[in-house]
Amino acid sequence: MRGVSIAVSCLVAAGQLIAGCGSGSKTTPPTVISVSLSAKRAALTVKQGFSITATTNDTAGVAWSASGGGLSSVASMSGTAITYTAPNLAGSHTIAATSVTNASMSASTTIYVTDLAGVTTYHNDLARDGANSQEYALTASTVTTATFGKLFACPVDGAVYAQPLWMANLNVNGSARNVVFVATQHDSLYAFDADSNPCQQLWKASLTDASHGAGVGELSIPSSPPGNLVGQGYGDIAPEVGVTGTPVIDAATGTLYVVSKSMNSAGTVFYQRLHAIDLATGSERFGGPANIGPGITYAGTGDGGTTVSFNPRQQNQRPGLALVNGVVYVAWASHEDNLPYYGWLVGFNASSLAIVSVLNVSPNVQYGGIWMGGGAPSADSGNHLYVITGNATFDANSATPPNNDYGDSFLQMTSGLTISSYFTPSDEVSDAVNDTDFGSGGSALVLNVNSGKVKHLVIGGGKDGTLYVLNGDSMGGMGDSHAWQFFNIGHSIFATGAFWNNNFYIAPFRGGLTEFSFDPSKEMFNLGPTSVSSNTFGFPGATPSVSAAGTSNGIVWALDNTAFCTPQSPSCGPAVLHAYNAAAVTTELWNSGMVPADAAGNAVKFTVPTVANGRVYVGTRGNNTGGAAGSTSVPGELEVYGLRQN
Repeated sequence: MRGVSIAVSCLVAAGQLIAGCGSGSKTTPPTVISVSLSAKRAALTVKQGFSITATTNDTAGVAWSASGGGLSSVASMSGTAITYTAPNLAGSHTIAATSVTNASMSASTTIYVTDLAGVTTYHNDLARDGANSQEYALTASTVTTATFGKLFACPVDGAVYAQPLWMANLNVNGSARNVVFVATQHDSLYAFDADSNPCQQLWKASLTDASHGAGVGELSIPSSPPGNLVGQGYGDIAPEVGVTGTPVIDAATGTLYVVSKSMNSAGTVFYQRLHAIDLATGSERFGGPANIGPGITYAGTGDGGTTVSFNPRQQNQRPGLALVNGVVYVAWASHEDNLPYYGWLVGFNASSLAIVSVLNVSPNVQYGGIWMGGGAPSADSGNHLYVITGNATFDANSATPPNNDYGDSFLQMTSGLTISSYFTPSDEVSDAVNDTDFGSGGSALVLNVNSGKVKHLVIGGGKDGTLYVLNGDSMGGMGDSHAWQFFNIGHSIFATGAFWNNNFYIAPFRGGLTEFSFDPSKEMFNLGPTSVSSNTFGFPGATPSVSAAGTSNGIVWALDNTAFCTPQSPSCGPAVLHAYNAAAVTTELWNSGMVPADAAGNAVKFTVPTVANGRVYVGTRGNNTGGAAGSTSVPGELEVYGLRQN
């Protein structure tokens, strides 16, 4: 019909004009639905909450699902956060958000859940094996520069020599949190939220204030001239001495035990105290603290009389504390070999802080310090304790008194600190004369075998580089012939080894991280290393830790603290955290020197990393270079490494 205009609507399918439509017709492309999540991965403890947000252009929002755990909502609009609560079941789980309009469009987040309750003592447990086998987030595929690195740091008021400790789901200020505890040489104790970025301090306790038993004007002790207030002024621990040994936590009572060292303002009176600290508040418990002073005595002639007394100025509380069957055990050595000093070990009732047992391992000859590269006394399944002593006269095999001096010896003790078995290497005299302490290596690593032949194998070594494997219940006395097994690894040992999945790992001075395999059928180690890392460690080597999911996904973590900034160090610089494949440590997965942003604070000697819940916690001296306390802007720092969420 002429003069009549007809409008024709053109249908569009998949963005194409249907045949017969004019080529000049304009169409609107369909909206392509997209969904993304605020995190690609996360590490959580059981029952821990996690806020997550979906971003989508679907005006109908998203539907949520999870392979484990609970969701605060099963649907949300774009940009609205929901909360995921981790299940009780450890392992890998998935959260997914799916477009309501187009079910083929979704995004997911992998959640790694651990049921680890805590790292409450030096090197993880009383066996001192350094293994956390309840770690599901850290694997060879996730510990890379793209997915793992430094998350945040927590400044503190002094160098961190003690190993950080960690607790899951602890109620602090009315909320359940994962908490990391840090002790400093400025005699302070901190509780930080272990996950919060930026760092969140929950409480801080000064162990030199009146509420923690100190007198007016007490302070931590400057460790170098003027005054030579501890040691001979070499500054082995710098710039001050406060808390050195790793604390221990009793999870059942919610108590942290720690030893402080301080002096009056004039530097004429010195104090050591055992504190029992409430985990939730930082307050003292059980009537603490307990004074550790000259009232502790032991029969012996080393002081020139018939008894020797504990000297709080001279004795260095370097080893970690041990909590065994309701008793807190504390050990001491020297500051810079400045006499008089002894190897002391004292047991305190955990509920009353009363002294219940005392041992002096060298009461007639002085020396004999128990320091073990910062390691803690270990214990076996029968509650026997083990330590390794340093240089001193050995006379325990003498037919006539004195015959209770145990220089350079491996000791098994009852819970009452009676020596029940000992081993002393054949070269003990040479060790003592040449300052090659048997006890420079870490505490005994205990294998609870219970096979019939032996119940407990214990492993340790010192400056001469020989590793000894001993029958813990029958060490044999003097002489290498009594050892269950011994072999030299070619480098001095200042570390506690780690043991996981029948493999033993240790990083000696001037050697690489070295792996040895253990044959359970023979109850012996196969001679010769299984693998050795290509990089080597300067003084003092490294005490490694292992993270794994049971017997799989093992990673060995080791700190290179060579540049530890005191006068004995060749340099001053960052601690370097290394991660190796535990199946073969020739494969390094990652280290904190690969990316500048991952650099740690300056190193301190003998520090041990703590691995928990997809994170690694490292104590440092911040930007302090060994100079006087307070001479730099960050006198100490906790570095927190972990999985990046994106």
